[in-house]
Amino acid sequence: MKDVISKEQIFTHSIDKLWNAISIQEEISTWFLPADFKAEVGYQYTFHSPDKENCKPIVGTVKEAKPYTLIYTWTVEGTNVETTVVWHLEEIASGTKLSLEHSGIANYNGETAVEMFTSFDGGWDNCIKDLLKYITQEVHAG
Repeated sequence: MKDVISKEQIFTHSIDKLWNAISIQEEISTWFLPADFKAEVGYQYTFHSPDKENCKPIVGTVKEAKPYTLIYTWTVEGTNVETTVVWHLEEIASGTKLSLEHSGIANYNGETAVEMFTSFDGGWDNCIKDLLKYITQEVHAG
């Protein structure tokens, strides 16, 4: 089974605007999930799932938080499977390249791993679309 979800997206926005969007609690809570989050090594965060059936909070620990790389563990509450999410931003001529990796999903047992991979894969696609929409609105609003 493939164990790493990889996503890339080019943004025409500055690297600092994107860094703020992925690392500041108020911004994350606007476009992603309501969060108790600080981009500080060792901070134990919680992403609260929206009011949807069968959605559980995600908890984890920030492992690295330096511009422009953010790494944290990712555990769906009620499971004992820890995965890892890596956000990396790179300044390019046309703006910023965002790379996202979510690894360790094969640590789930059997078919659950396949189901979680599929769920996370689609979820990250939606996440990046929501980030693009958010960052575009923020730039035009400010």
